[in-house]
Amino acid sequence: MRADCETEYVEYVTARLPALHRAAYLLSGDTHRADDIVQSTITALYRHWRRARAVDNLDGYVHRILVRKHLDEVRGPWARVRLMFQPPDRPAAPAASVEDRDTVQRLLGELTGAQRAVLVLRFACDMSVQEVAAVLNTSTGNVKSHTARGLAALRRHLDVQQSGTGTAER
Repeated sequence: MRADCETEYVEYVTARLPALHRAAYLLSGDTHRADDIVQSTITALYRHWRRARAVDNLDGYVHRILVRKHLDEVRGPWARVRLMFQPPDRPAAPAASVEDRDTVQRLLGELTGAQRAVLVLRFACDMSVQEVAAVLNTSTGNVKSHTARGLAALRRHLDVQQSGTGTAER
């Protein structure tokens, strides 16, 4: 890769890395798997940088790679090596409590893969319905449907959790 292309690539990835990692973490539920997904995403982006930098919506293109890398991870768990040692998780961001983060992650894990992907892209990555549809290669109606069903499922799970613990007024 030429020096100017490489500089452009490094600047793009450096600026987007935190958002990519957050999206990968919300999709996978595990910081280490998120690291792997982001690594394979930026590697794929590097291989195709000349073509990728010419697309109209580069962020959408990269998020499509990220979601596909996550789906590859989900579909092929038998190919992964499982380590017996469990390293400690990274410390939580100061703005979010551990309990809230764990609740969000657990609730996202109870959604279907499509609902989880749509909600992460819409709300964690701040994408529009049209952008999510383009990333997931689906219709805007499908994105709206998954958004509505995913949010409804989250509300149901939260209602059950809050009524079960007696903390209905949060």
